[in-house]
Parts: sequence; structure tokens; C-alpha cells
Amino acid sequence: MALCIAPTKEMFKNPTLIREESGLDWGAAKQLADSAARKKSADPMLLAWYNGKTGEFSPKVECCGEDKPAWLIYAESRGGDIVVDINDEEYVFVYRGSW
Repeated sequence: MALCIAPTKEMFKNPTLIREESGLDWGAAKQLADSAARKKSADPMLLAWYNGKTGEFSPKVECCGEDKPAWLIYAESRGGDIVVDINDEEYVFVYRGSW
């Protein structure tokens, strides 16, 4: 499944921007994102993610928008209100804060 369009900062609502040295792998990026999300919510739920190195994303939803990738639309439509953008869209994680 191909990504409809690549994400950009302009697509995100109030993202937390993190800059780390290059060579960061997905697991380390997720740990950074989890930590950043917990600073905004006691119990954040990961709804979607994007790996810019490989083009992989989750959830694997079909393209459904012209101005945003489907995985981002999915997360936002389910209350995704915490966006962590690592190294300029190298990795993006979207969480729903605890309500």
C-alpha cells in the first residue's frame, strides 16, 4: 500500500517537534515520542505513526483524503490531539490524550 501524500508540518495541529542526531531507529524514536506524549497526558494512546525512512505507516488504511495522508485523517478522526514530529517528519506519532 502506498502513501497517498507525504506528511508536512503544516498538516499537524500544535506538534511537539523533536530534533535528535541522525541514525535514530523506529524503536528509539517511539520511546522519545512516548515520553513526549506522557508530558502532555498521563495515559496517551498511540493511534497512528509514520516512518519517513521506509514510508511505512499504521494503521494501514486506504487513501481517503487529498490534503492529508489517510493514517493522519484516521488518527484525527479518533481524537488524536498529540502529534510528535521527530527530525522533520522522519518519524511522526499521533496519540489521543487521556480524557
